[in-house]
Amino acid sequence: MLARTLMAVMVSVALVGHARAADPAALAPEAPAAGQAPFFLFSDTQVSYRYQFPAANPGSQVQRADGSFRNQDAPKHILNLSHADAWAYGTNFFSLDILKSGAQFPAGTTNAPGGFAQYDYGNTEAYGLYRGTLSLNALTGTKAFVVPGLVKDVSLAFGFDANAQNDAFGSKKRDVVGGLNFAFDVPAGFLNASVHAYKEWNRNGFNLGADRYTSFDVVPEFEIVYNFPLTFTGLPLSIAGFNNIVLPKGRGVDNPAAFAFNPKTGLEFLSRTNLVLDVGKLIYDQPNRVDVFIGFQYWHNKFGNVERVNFKGTEEKSFLAGVAFHVF
Repeated sequence: MLARTLMAVMVSVALVGHARAADPAALAPEAPAAGQAPFFLFSDTQVSYRYQFPAANPGSQVQRADGSFRNQDAPKHILNLSHADAWAYGTNFFSLDILKSGAQFPAGTTNAPGGFAQYDYGNTEAYGLYRGTLSLNALTGTKAFVVPGLVKDVSLAFGFDANAQNDAFGSKKRDVVGGLNFAFDVPAGFLNASVHAYKEWNRNGFNLGADRYTSFDVVPEFEIVYNFPLTFTGLPLSIAGFNNIVLPKGRGVDNPAAFAFNPKTGLEFLSRTNLVLDVGKLIYDQPNRVDVFIGFQYWHNKFGNVERVNFKGTEEKSFLAGVAFHVF
C-alpha cells in the first residue's frame, strides 16, 4: 500500500487552524537571539474523529448480474491523535490514525491454518507518520532563500510513514521521504509544496514465500498543502486541503513469477479538501479549541493500484465529516 503521505498531516494541521504549524518561514525566519524563549514558538496537540463514506479498497468488488464488476464501498470510522510544533529552526509533525472499516472490508489473515481466513467484521488499521523541516534561512542566518512576493522560505524536508492492518493483504508499510519544502508568500493562510524522494517497503499477504515482503523503486513524490481563511463570510471559517502525487514505483518484486501478485503500479493522486469551522471561536470566543469540518476526498490509483477489468476499488470518491479537540 502506498503512503497516505499527507492525508493525516493535512487533516490534522488544517484542523488546528494555525498557518504557522506548517509554515517554517513564518515560524523561523532567522536564527534565535541568545537567551530567547520559549523554545517552542508554537505547539498544538489534538484528538479528532471523522466519518468517511464511501471508502474504496483495491480488490474489494461486487460482481454484477452481467458478469462485470464494480467497487465494494464501505464506511470508515477514524480516530486521530496528532501533534504539531515549531521551533526556531523548523517544524515537527506527528500523526496517528486508527481506522475501523465496515464489514464490507473484512479482517482476515493469510497465516491461518490452511493459509487464509476471513472474518465477519471490518478490519482495523493503524497508520502513523512523521514530517519535519529545517529552515534554510534560519540555518544560514540569512534571507538568501527568500524570493520577494513568491517564496518566504525553503526548508529541508524529511519524514517517514508506518502502518499495520489486520486484513488478508496484511500491509506492513514503511517508507522514508526526503527533499525540499517551499513556503509560498501568500496574503493570508499558507501554501506549501514539498518535492521528495520516496522509498517504500511493504508486505503483500497474497504473494508466496519471501516475496510477501516487497521493496519498491525510489521515485519522486510531491506534497502540496494549503489553508486559507474565508474572512468574507464573516465566520471563523477556512478551506484547507492537500494534494499528494507519487509516481509509479514499479512492481515491488524481483521474482517474475510473483508479478501476478504485484502488477505494475501507476501514478497515484490523492486530494482532500476540508471546510473547517472554529466552533469555539464562533460560540464562546475561545479560538482553536473545538473545530468541526466537512470535506471531500478523491483518490486515483489508490495505493498505486491500477484498475483492471476484474480488479476494482482503485478509485475513491468519498465525503467526510468530523470534529477536532485541541487538548493542549
